[in-house]
Amino acid sequence: MTEATERFFESLPTRAPAVLGGLARGTLQIDLGTGHRTEHWLVRMRPGAVQASRERGPADAIWFSSSALFYRLITGEAQALAAVLRNESTFSGDVVLFLAFRRFFPNPPGTRDPREAAREAVGRRT
Repeated sequence: MTEATERFFESLPTRAPAVLGGLARGTLQIDLGTGHRTEHWLVRMRPGAVQASRERGPADAIWFSSSALFYRLITGEAQALAAVLRNESTFSGDVVLFLAFRRFFPNPPGTRDPREAAREAVGRRT
């Protein structure tokens, strides 16, 4: 487990009010594999709140990723949905939990909100 991954999970509770909306309610188990070893995280989500612990347990959804891919996700170098669609990681269970959790990952470097870009374009015209 990398220090960056540990910090990412530790930051979830303080970031949850700004990230999680009203649809996320349930438990997501995240399994991170390295070689023949798998680390487990249990993320309990409810609107505006998250609890993350290093355990296995009953979950509404399970997401498996390699530790290397997860590191790329937490640094914005990869996108979670694209990784699942390319079969680089697997997911089963309540898809709403996965879609909500992926909002904790940063955008790729250099990405801008299209609304901000539009406001700048309008500002240049006036």
